Amino acid sequence: MRSLGIVRKVDQLGRIVIPKELRNTLQLDTGSPMEIFVEEDKIILRKYTVNEACIVTGEITPDNKIYSNGMYLSPRGAEILLDEIMNNN
Repeated sequence: MRSLGIVRKVDQLGRIVIPKELRNTLQLDTGSPMEIFVEEDKIILRKYTVNEACIVTGEITPDNKIYSNGMYLSPRGAEILLDEIMNNN
């Protein structure tokens, strides 16, 4: 993760403003859905994309993997699917 050297204050309603240059670079328009992750003492914002969602759990994680026919599986989704396959034989 790299620092951009930009500091923003949280307002009274708990909001921060994402700088316009960064919004333009990431193609974030007004109303763009964002995902929020917490990792130790970090808050991570990521542009939400439905096509990366696990077909089993709906989770979008950095660990999701794409499989045949463009299907995404999260590690938990893969475990659930494997368990169902093994138990239905």
